[in-house]
Amino acid sequence: MGAMTAAYTLRRFRDRHEAGRLLGDLVAPEVEGEDVVVLALPRGGVEVGYEVAARLGAPLDVLLVRKLGVPWQPELAFGAIATGDVVVINPDHVSALGIHQGLIRDVVTRERVELENRERLYRRDRKPERLTGKTVVVVDDGIATGYTVRAALQSLAKRGVARRIVACPVAAAETVGGLEDEADLVLCLETPVNFLAVGAWYEDFQPVSDDEVRRLLADAREALEHRE
Repeated sequence: MGAMTAAYTLRRFRDRHEAGRLLGDLVAPEVEGEDVVVLALPRGGVEVGYEVAARLGAPLDVLLVRKLGVPWQPELAFGAIATGDVVVINPDHVSALGIHQGLIRDVVTRERVELENRERLYRRDRKPERLTGKTVVVVDDGIATGYTVRAALQSLAKRGVARRIVACPVAAAETVGGLEDEADLVLCLETPVNFLAVGAWYEDFQPVSDDEVRRLLADAREALEHRE
């Protein structure tokens, strides 16, 4: 297991699509000849993942993950959940914030309902990509604490994948080390020490809508069919 970063000077990306194209160039030589599936974390990760999948000529699907936010400060996460009943909790945050087990259960239950709703929204009647024996590239638009990506990786551990790769345009330097323990490879274009927030590394960081996620998934499927 290990991490790789590109030899770029720290800078901001124009938008998620530019970041995805650059990231695709970084990932491509690492998976050459392998049976690859790109799994993007909605919503912002889907714009990046779309470009990575196009560069690799690989299927694009979503991997549903939900952050577990502190009720009185929702932007602050104490963990995350993912498809497959995966729950990742940060015990230090739970202890420091005085979050009791009953509250954790309530937040997990609420977010699991939302996760299932989004699974239906994005996929509708389409089944998830088959992952057994494949190299899976997990893509997001940026990684701050890494909770959601860790939940995603643990979800994949139950699905028989051959290799788990994390790929993102930008990740906090202190987070990358922890992800190396879970993934076979971590690929980042930028790993700033002073991370601030994901949006700080993009000139255009407009929210991505559910409709846009569905459109990109459909466009990726159509493009792959034309290649075949």
